[in-house]
Amino acid sequence: MSRPRHFSMLRDFQLADWFTLGNAFCGTGAVFAALRYLQDEDVRFLLAGMALIPLAFVFDALDGRIARWRKVASTLGRELDSLADVISFGVAPAALAYACGMQGGWDWIVLSGFVCCGVSRLARYNVTAETLSQGSDKVKYFEGTPIPSSLLLVIVLAIAAWQGRIGDALWLGQVQLGPWLLHPLVLLFAASGAMMVSKTLRIPKL
Repeated sequence: MSRPRHFSMLRDFQLADWFTLGNAFCGTGAVFAALRYLQDEDVRFLLAGMALIPLAFVFDALDGRIARWRKVASTLGRELDSLADVISFGVAPAALAYACGMQGGWDWIVLSGFVCCGVSRLARYNVTAETLSQGSDKVKYFEGTPIPSSLLLVIVLAIAAWQGRIGDALWLGQVQLGPWLLHPLVLLFAASGAMMVSKTLRIPKL
């Protein structure tokens, strides 16, 4: 009797791919932690979700190194990596920011735009990676900041949460602009998104 197809797919995974899935697992856990905080208002869930993002960063760093070490880089692995990064460094930071109190109408637009910039950044990288590698096996630089740089945003949120400066006490307060509220702190996400899609910024890849 033949095994189900999904087992066949799992057999195709390389060691690096499992680390990539660890990245996605952490990002998904962070989103659920943000939702749980909104449900129970227990800041421990919020902090736990934020702690998962550095762990996702570790998995993200290791999967590439393992793939190069084992010389088994593949298109599947690259696509898995991009999808995991969208969750852990795009959707999860936006969800954590929302849970921290960035819930105004303008905040929604900025956070959604931030995620779209991250998606665009990864898509552009996948398309241009071969060109940027200039004939070698490794890309020498990033055009725009890489999406894992959103870890810095999560660190800012974690400090705010630790100090109790979330919700109504969020740093920089809030501003009424037309029909919707804007929390100025969300502009950090706008700046991060803009830097990700910039073509003038060139960041050396280590």
